[in-house]
Amino acid sequence: MVVMTPRTVAAAPLATFMADVARAHGVPSHDADLLADTLLVAELWGHPSHGAIRLPWYLTRIRSGAMRAVTEVETVRDTGSVVVLDGHDGLGQVVTQRAVELGVDRAREHGISAVAVRRSGHFGTAAYFTRYAAERGFIALLATNASPAMAPWGGRTKLVGTNPWSIAAPGPDGDVLVMDMANTAVARGKVYVAADRGEAIPQGWGAAADGTPTTDPREAIEGLILPVGGAKGYVMAFMFDVLAGVLTGSAFGADVVGPYRPEGASGAGHLLITLDVAAFAEREEYDVRVAALAEQVHSSEPASWSDGVLTPGELEDRNRRRAEADGIRLSDATWSELTTLADATGVALPATTTEDTPTPRENA
Repeated sequence: MVVMTPRTVAAAPLATFMADVARAHGVPSHDADLLADTLLVAELWGHPSHGAIRLPWYLTRIRSGAMRAVTEVETVRDTGSVVVLDGHDGLGQVVTQRAVELGVDRAREHGISAVAVRRSGHFGTAAYFTRYAAERGFIALLATNASPAMAPWGGRTKLVGTNPWSIAAPGPDGDVLVMDMANTAVARGKVYVAADRGEAIPQGWGAAADGTPTTDPREAIEGLILPVGGAKGYVMAFMFDVLAGVLTGSAFGADVVGPYRPEGASGAGHLLITLDVAAFAEREEYDVRVAALAEQVHSSEPASWSDGVLTPGELEDRNRRRAEADGIRLSDATWSELTTLADATGVALPATTTEDTPTPRENA
């Protein structure tokens, strides 16, 4: 039995700490703020798998030279509506923010744009970037490849990444409709969070190296993350590697290096497709139609196990409002990693509150 003592920290001080630690590693101020914000927003959305737990991984890769602290994005091909960028092994968040800003500008000009990215890195949550486009009146699809996590269907060798993707669109009343998913049964980061917290993972998430199903997150990390929907998850992951890896001129398949490894250039590739809503219909007409679709869903009779039906992205919006008011809970293990960074850089840790009653967790 592992006894967890969750700590709660306010959002703004946590973001400041993470940005300051990144700056202490040579990351330029604006880029450090962006990196910290992507991690903070993941925590606020209720996705700690892509939050503060990842900061030490990124900074370890900067220290090893696998990732550059100063990101330089180069345009290597430009036809107007299609642009290819080279991230030169910089921070994936910085490269992808450049891509989405460019994608929006070019879609505004041409109605549709495609921005391909090569030699980038892990960028956190894809929804962070597709939401940026949707908030500006555009629909965006962002796909990336990732380091091997699953075996091809029918095989047992880890060769295929989770290769997540996100679609976001303007929603009713200024909201955003957004989905963000890996093609595995669960994002690999959630398995790391379970290991971090000493929790078992549900059946169906992972398998040991020999293919035997497991509820031990450490075995799944060393072994396999299972595809979502069986063969369907595998073929989706494969085809997104064609788009994000092969097409973009980046690494693909077993050659992509994840943020979990301290050394080795990532080589990750991304593909962003952006659509200007105004190029397809009058914005007022789109707003009426998308509101009607959302209303159909909201008016659906809830199932017996449900407390209501939500549109994609609505849960994250609710979580964010709650976390901004109540603070962000960090596990002992994550706090320990942040403490190590604070000691190494001289950056002061943010103030926390500790729950009076420790939370027992089953040791996985």
